[in-house]
Amino acid sequence: MVEPPKISGDLGAPPAQPATSTDEILVRALVQRRPEAIDELFARYGRQVYSLARRIVADDGLAEDVAQEVFLGLWRDPGKYDRSRGTFGSWLLSVTHHKSVDAVRREEAVRRRGDKLAGELPVRPEQSGVDEAVWNQLRREQVRGALAELPAPQREALALAYYAGYTQREVAEITGAPLGTVKTRMLTGLRRLGELLKDSPARDRSAGEGDPR
Repeated sequence: MVEPPKISGDLGAPPAQPATSTDEILVRALVQRRPEAIDELFARYGRQVYSLARRIVADDGLAEDVAQEVFLGLWRDPGKYDRSRGTFGSWLLSVTHHKSVDAVRREEAVRRRGDKLAGELPVRPEQSGVDEAVWNQLRREQVRGALAELPAPQREALALAYYAGYTQREVAEITGAPLGTVKTRMLTGLRRLGELLKDSPARDRSAGEGDPR
């Protein structure tokens, strides 16, 4: 089995000069598992795909992820292209649009889970009244802000595990990532959260009150 090629290149560079092979010929070459075909299609359409994704997701890194996903999906299943539904270029941009919208929805879902988790932090029993409300609100804002600093994959894994209650294996199934990758994301994310919250005002106050560990 031929391994997927490593799709790379300068997505901000001018389009490559047109090659002699038509898009349909290159798609047929993909069916035959010829890596040079995906390289040439990426040279032709990579900039357009990235630009469209960037306009929709409004984030450079996420747009690059979408572009990679589009071309790797094409490599894995080139038969999805149906020439009766239009030109290859228009079809590829349609796929890009759908994947970009899905990426935005995933990001919004992660943010919602993060907000929910921050809102469900335990209440400190020794506090009451206005003091308690202020402390909890401060802590929630600190956690929400720290979560927003994490890369989306780490944020998603933590949200699914700690907010929604899924196991690591279930998180892997939901996100489509290998179990080992999920474990690494969660561990790295937790470490980063600890660093971000280490010097927060809420933590400083808690330490000053002599809370038991």
